[in-house]
Amino acid sequence: LMKVKGIRKSPGCSWIEVDNGVHVFTVDDTSHPQIKEIYIKLEEMMKKVEDTGRYVGVGSSAHRSKKYHSEKLAFAFGLLTLPSWMPIHVMKNLRVCNDCHLVIKLLSLVTSRELIMRDRYRFHHFKDGFCSCGDFW
Repeated sequence: LMKVKGIRKSPGCSWIEVDNGVHVFTVDDTSHPQIKEIYIKLEEMMKKVEDTGRYVGVGSSAHRSKKYHSEKLAFAFGLLTLPSWMPIHVMKNLRVCNDCHLVIKLLSLVTSRELIMRDRYRFHHFKDGFCSCGDFW
């Protein structure tokens, strides 16, 4: 019905401010100038997250794009570009999914970084493998 009426919804996206510039990511993004480095960093961080034993990766090709959600790309970019002492702040226009919430939570554990995300409904402050929302959002 949306196609027939020509209605399009806004795509999910995440953004991060680095060096006075806003960097926007969408799922499976390929448009960022540093996208190759971002994907390499994302693969490295996913390996560390999986090595915790507390995360089971998305295996089927039907769910492949879950691996490359916009917030994961934004946090990977933050890890690449921001100093290790600085918390990483990411904004998202939709609610964070369960998979990304778990990945970011574990990412805060394996990187010893403060990761802060504002999704459509609340702030999530990830630190030492825990989230301020208490896993209820």
